[in-house]
Amino acid sequence: MGKQYHQRRLSTAMGCQRGIEFRAPVLCTVKLSRALYPEFKRHSLDSLIERHGLIANGRHRALADAQLIHQFWQRIHAERSGEDIDAALRKLNTYPSLPPHLDPAIIDELPETPGVYLFYGEASEHGELPLYIGKGKNIRSRVLSHFSADHRSAREMTLAQQTRRIDWIETAGEIGALLREAELVKTRQPTQNRQLRRNEEVCTWTLIDADDGWLKPELRLAADLDFGIGNACYGLFKSPREATQTLRKLVDAHQLCDILSGLDRQVGNKPCFGHQTRRCKGGCVGKEPLAKHSMRLMGAMVTLKLASWPFPGPAIIREGDEAHLIDGWRYLGSARSDDELHALLELKRPPFDRDIYKILSKQIALMKALPGR
Repeated sequence: MGKQYHQRRLSTAMGCQRGIEFRAPVLCTVKLSRALYPEFKRHSLDSLIERHGLIANGRHRALADAQLIHQFWQRIHAERSGEDIDAALRKLNTYPSLPPHLDPAIIDELPETPGVYLFYGEASEHGELPLYIGKGKNIRSRVLSHFSADHRSAREMTLAQQTRRIDWIETAGEIGALLREAELVKTRQPTQNRQLRRNEEVCTWTLIDADDGWLKPELRLAADLDFGIGNACYGLFKSPREATQTLRKLVDAHQLCDILSGLDRQVGNKPCFGHQTRRCKGGCVGKEPLAKHSMRLMGAMVTLKLASWPFPGPAIIREGDEAHLIDGWRYLGSARSDDELHALLELKRPPFDRDIYKILSKQIALMKALPGR
């Protein structure tokens, strides 16, 4: 799954009691050759010997290889301008300011593939919990961007100061990275992730038939719905308060009735407050047919309408060598074999998650019904 890296300390040759962190600047001849000679495909030391006519004595011995590198260094100064060499060196030696407790060797170990990464701080009495979980199309570049010299936010500064270890999980593509990030943030609860948190109280509006052509909004917890084709849902809200505020704005903007929209209760035969201020067209006192009010209500809420789950059962999204399994907008997991896929089908279906829905609803065109289900 992930790779763990711990701080390494090098002792001096004289054997000091305290270790000394040794972080000598290095320059890769392969990368330097690529930067200065992009027209060539190969940049190994053997390729440099052949291309530049370097003299090799005792190949693959430390001193001989060092002498070859020195020859290459002299040759580039004869073949390229000082400005070109300085520009290449500045680009290749631009390393981020890594947290002091991270081994700089991790820079070369981070994969340049899509996936999820986890930053860990010091272990506590509650175990080792992640500080932050993120995702990226390129794990290496995304991780290093957090440790740029100009920390862009207080969170970036906190990560730079507290990170002790980095793990990562490679995925087949960007969709898998998005899904795994949303899933892991919910289950691991990292302290520095502010957006992708648990959302058990997420709710949505549905329209129920209250007879005589009257469709009335009813607030339901998203976790209680299967989002099938027969269930029209409108909006995903973090709380009933947010849902009510959104409906109130629609009612005001479309001259709907407070009572028929469920925002107010009728007392006797009195009209709603909106009718008294000439906003409501009188559905609450019989001046507007209930069916007409319902049509206007549906028109007002159409911008909030969620996508219905388009399959009778589970579906998959194939991405590289992975198959992402989904059911009712719920992410069940990713599999790389039929056995793994069948194992995921046996697991308990997770609760509905707003962030997962937002990711998957953009990928409907890639979904295929799971064969045989």
